[in-house]
Amino acid sequence: MKSLKPLDLRILAAFMLVWFMLAVPMHAVTWFPLGPYGGDARSFAADPRDSKHLYLGTANGWIYESHDGGESWIRLSQIAKRNDLVIDHILPDARNPHRLVVGAWIVDHPDGGLFISENDGKTWTDVPQMHGQSVRALARSASDPDVIVAGALQGVFRSDDNGSHWSQISPVSSTEIHEVESLAIDPQNPQVIYAGTWHLPWKTVDGGEHWVSIKRGLIEDSDVFSILVDPVHPQIVYASACSGIYKSTDGAAEFKKVQGIPSAARRTRKLEQDPQHLQTVYAGTTEGLYRTLDGGHVWDRVTSSDVIVNDVYVDPSDSGHVLLATDRGGVLRSENFAASFRESNTGFSARQVVAYAVDPRHPAIVYAGVVNDKDAGGVFQSLDGGVQWRQQSAGLGGRDVYSLASTPDGVLLAGTTHGIFRLQDGLWVDTGAWLKSSVKGRRSSRETGIRAASGPAAQSTMDAVVYSLVPGEGNTTYAATSEGLLQSDNAGIAWAPESSLQMREVRFFALEKNILLAAGLKRLALSVNGGVTWSPVALPPDLTQISAVAVDEQQNLWVGGREGVFYSPDNGESWKQINDLEIPQVDAIYFDRAGNRMLLTTAASTMIFSVQLPDHKVRYWDTGWKLRFARPVGDHLLGATLYDGVVVQPKMVDSSFGSSYVRQGSKVDDGVVISQRR
Repeated sequence: MKSLKPLDLRILAAFMLVWFMLAVPMHAVTWFPLGPYGGDARSFAADPRDSKHLYLGTANGWIYESHDGGESWIRLSQIAKRNDLVIDHILPDARNPHRLVVGAWIVDHPDGGLFISENDGKTWTDVPQMHGQSVRALARSASDPDVIVAGALQGVFRSDDNGSHWSQISPVSSTEIHEVESLAIDPQNPQVIYAGTWHLPWKTVDGGEHWVSIKRGLIEDSDVFSILVDPVHPQIVYASACSGIYKSTDGAAEFKKVQGIPSAARRTRKLEQDPQHLQTVYAGTTEGLYRTLDGGHVWDRVTSSDVIVNDVYVDPSDSGHVLLATDRGGVLRSENFAASFRESNTGFSARQVVAYAVDPRHPAIVYAGVVNDKDAGGVFQSLDGGVQWRQQSAGLGGRDVYSLASTPDGVLLAGTTHGIFRLQDGLWVDTGAWLKSSVKGRRSSRETGIRAASGPAAQSTMDAVVYSLVPGEGNTTYAATSEGLLQSDNAGIAWAPESSLQMREVRFFALEKNILLAAGLKRLALSVNGGVTWSPVALPPDLTQISAVAVDEQQNLWVGGREGVFYSPDNGESWKQINDLEIPQVDAIYFDRAGNRMLLTTAASTMIFSVQLPDHKVRYWDTGWKLRFARPVGDHLLGATLYDGVVVQPKMVDSSFGSSYVRQGSKVDDGVVISQRR
């Protein structure tokens, strides 16, 4: 692979230097995150001293901050170093803005907790009394800031000392006041607390000694997602539920359903009032943002219906400045009272990158494929080696992208959850609609499970999951799919089932010259004649399941799994392990031709492992991130994190390594671990 041009390297270096100086202390993160920007954003909070200093909670445990009103973001810290915490609530302390209280929960698991920072969110401590609680709601009293209430799956909890100590104030044995999704405190009386559950709301006027149901006027069994109490007229209470939005003018004695929001937009996750114009209320729903200017009589949708809103921030010093935290699309920003929005995600990345490709003609042009972001995801392109990204997903229809490949002529192919696509004039075209069915030596459509009509290039309904795309020589490309191994001889325009390979599902594929290696989760097959014939290969005796394969320039076979990495110098007749290298759960193996080395990654660690060929010297880099895979970009390395986009090596130096991965008999040389034996 060619190196990046000097200008590209200068751009990359300058970007990283600025990011390094402004964002993170040297010891905090070794490698720099570069996007693609966007992803799931969950919650906002503002510094009481400065409404432009904002905090952003995510679905992967990270807290971000902004000093320019959300125009750009900086990674601040990850709560408990966990990537499964959903941060839906952040509470700054107006008397001591350095102190933050955060509530967290975990998807599909009754776990989470409360965490406190005393240094502006840089470090966090777990609150022991709330350890393991799935905290879904958090509210601070405006009249007594020491009073905080938390809503969890087990009920309502209260702290009277700013979050340090907690006690449950809902009845422990209650069959009703549990699974608390929303909370609000009367702005004038901290003893008056509202709690919304997954099955209607409740109220206490004595700090939790007694609770009463406040369901009058609500449709039965309504999940209450948000409760809003007017700061000037606390008898006015809004509640949002799966059945709509409700308003009470008598302290929740009775609710009336407001009109104007279609019944389809049932899940209203957030209600937010304009602090300068109390008749203006925003409703963030699963089908866009709605707004009322008259206290709920008339509502208008001010975004498109495909925007899923998790939180709304209205700047108290400038109510024209409105931010939305959204699923997949990250942060949306308005400067005109929500009349229009634009993306505001610079520095914020919560993308799950699982695929990567580089244009062989222009190495600074790289592509990343993401999953779980639907129309906001797909494929992202960078023209400067990953410094800046732009979405390029028109035609993918919101499909997840599992694999990418760029042919020698620069044709980009995408393997998705439903077929193979080819980028043509900025638009993705489904190439799986055309499948050769009468090619000599290919399996029939009945054998492959792909339905095809008659003719040499017949239309098909091929809808396979495409796990891997691998370019071969010339215009040849291979696709490992849920319906077997496919081959294209014309840069992805048409595809045909590979010849005598008897493997129904191919998850992994690698090639080197005439050596082809195909694998399922527990099967391995080899062709030494370019795919004319195939032979089964026995797995390494200690390997229980395959998660990665590769072939190096010396035609050694490589296979990895939860038991480590193995290689074979004799076409699978025997398998060996690299001395002085123990890697649990190998997730990716990549042959870096330019560096003549194998790059190994595992989600169980933050390391990248490099095995130099042919002497098998081993090097380690601690990236600071758990990675899916690593790839070379010029003379740097780039890694795809589990949930945080891509990260790049700041410079080609070796950082600290974990001694737990090194067996006895190795030595350390300037930060490089070098294997002494083979």
